Amino acid sequence: MATCMYLTHPNVDIDPAVPVTNWDLSDVGIARLRKGLRQPWLVSVDHVITSTEKKALETGRLIANHLGIDSWAVEGLHENDRSSTGYLPPEEFEKVADEFFERPAVSIRGWERALDAQSRVVAAVKKALAELPDTASVLFAGHGGVGSLLRCHLMDAGITRNFDQPAGGGCYFFFDPEDLEKKSATSESTAWRRIEQLTDKVVKA
Repeated sequence: MATCMYLTHPNVDIDPAVPVTNWDLSDVGIARLRKGLRQPWLVSVDHVITSTEKKALETGRLIANHLGIDSWAVEGLHENDRSSTGYLPPEEFEKVADEFFERPAVSIRGWERALDAQSRVVAAVKKALAELPDTASVLFAGHGGVGSLLRCHLMDAGITRNFDQPAGGGCYFFFDPEDLEKKSATSESTAWRRIEQLTDKVVKA
């Protein structure tokens, strides 16, 4: 299997009256994604797989359209379930998110437990990759919370917010699919980069 990429959706239009799962990308987020289309490694992507949430679908579709390939959504890649609280003001959200990572075996205010969210997203990535050729390069378009949990798994680092993405989203990291089992990735090999931060990393011969 060639190197894979995990990309989080960038900035969104926040609307407290709309379920978080139905938020759209903002003009800023779309502009950042369009800048990211200049990434040299992007032409190596064979498949674009997204979560079922609207902002991730929009992220994956924009990239897939640029590449002239299809994108498709799979179950299990969605963000940690926060429907028990719905929208929270930024300051309150950050406090609850901190506790989500600090107490992974506990449901914080009814949220999906971090342990469960991590197991779910890892299983979804494994299942998606198992259905593709071993030589395929795959871009997953998803979310910051479960993306960070995936990164923790790849490094066998325990669940911690120390490896969370930078603010604003629209960040990606490379990973070796073998580390889904080996868990030998490092913080350097899976370092977050902003989508508009160009890199010439080669992901496929």
